[in-house]
Amino acid sequence: MGTATPSGPQVGEVLELRIGPIAHGGHWVSRTAQGQIVFVRHALDGELVRAVVTDAGSRFLRADAIDVIEASPARVDAPCPLAHAGGCGGCDFQHVELAQQRVLKAAVVAEQLRRLAGIDRAVECEAVPGDDRGLHWRTRMQYVDLGSGRHGLRKHRSHQVVEVDDCLIARTDARTTVVEEVDGHTRRLAQPGTVTESVRGHAFEVEGDGFWQVHPGAPAALVGAVLEQLAPRPGERALDLYAGVGLLTAFLAEAVGEQGRVVAVESDARAASYAVANTTRFDRVEVAADRVDRWLRRDRGGRDRVDLVVLDPPRVGAKRDVVQAVARRGPRAISYVACDPAALARDIGYFAECGYELAALRCFDLFPMTHHVECVALLSRRDRES
Repeated sequence: MGTATPSGPQVGEVLELRIGPIAHGGHWVSRTAQGQIVFVRHALDGELVRAVVTDAGSRFLRADAIDVIEASPARVDAPCPLAHAGGCGGCDFQHVELAQQRVLKAAVVAEQLRRLAGIDRAVECEAVPGDDRGLHWRTRMQYVDLGSGRHGLRKHRSHQVVEVDDCLIARTDARTTVVEEVDGHTRRLAQPGTVTESVRGHAFEVEGDGFWQVHPGAPAALVGAVLEQLAPRPGERALDLYAGVGLLTAFLAEAVGEQGRVVAVESDARAASYAVANTTRFDRVEVAADRVDRWLRRDRGGRDRVDLVVLDPPRVGAKRDVVQAVARRGPRAISYVACDPAALARDIGYFAECGYELAALRCFDLFPMTHHVECVALLSRRDRES
């Protein structure tokens, strides 16, 4: 019996493709002559490219554009020599003019809202002060040790490492962590200490490689957006879920005043300890080192009146159980900070099932030269009479 011949394009094969619209994840949609979907990186809408297949799955292909036959007017020369097929995987938009990057990110957010939440809404992606025309903004970097004082970054969807002398999106004063691979596990070569960050006149302590927004303008922009959306009133009670080191907790506590109350919930014990330290001046703050879903299941939380909720979940989003538990508490306003537009749109759909609608949305370009984007969504209870 002979061996079956694989059907369709295989890894390493070069295809000529007409590029379609942007998709979530830093790639563009195209199709082979036979109609198979191809997700193409380093391309742009409308272009004709030659692309090498990097992954041949049963449902779709992945490919990298290696030669541009017909270029988009928005295409520019990438400032970094490693921003290409087979190069560093950190930046996937360096070939796109900066203003157009923001148009593309807004389009992705709008498409996810339409597809996953059934909401047709115009979206604008806002620039945030703190970068140099899209470069030199990362305040934290993690490199892989290559020995002899050399370090690198990984290729896209790979454990392979590309040597990097100068990362153009990193600030010159970026805090750097170097790791090595030992038996398939990542190990830091040096343990970071505590650093102090300043936001809108307040100081926050955070672990050197703990979670903190990497764009220098991000913390102030997000705090401003959340406070603007929630408009906290003196005496109100608030939940800050996935609170991290207490950045939003502190500003909520300040806004609700001495008669108010804020409960911050954070599953990472180390981050929760920083949240305690960063809010110690507010006797109206309680920090719970617990998983958000587990904390919300407790009866005590269900009986407490809650006026405001902040959700700042990891990339996977809050998910249905957390959304339902939040909605049961009946807050008048919920501010949802999201780094993944698909997870955000999905959860907005869950909130709609619970009687909450999208009342406002802001979108920030906190990760220039990459496809990543940050959103802050306001959810409010629908008018029962309507």
